[in-house]
Amino acid sequence: MSRHSSLKSNDNITVKRSVLKRFERIDLLKKTGKLKAGQKVWGLPKTKVAA
Repeated sequence: MSRHSSLKSNDNITVKRSVLKRFERIDLLKKTGKLKAGQKVWGLPKTKVAA
């Protein structure tokens, strides 16, 4: 039985993610100075992915 062409994966495609993981957001906030040492990491402000 053959697989439909729309279901085949293409390993060559790398899509840039539009959402950061939690540790990536924390690192970005530390770099920009919006998160200080000892500050709680709950309720983080929104961040945008660097283009």
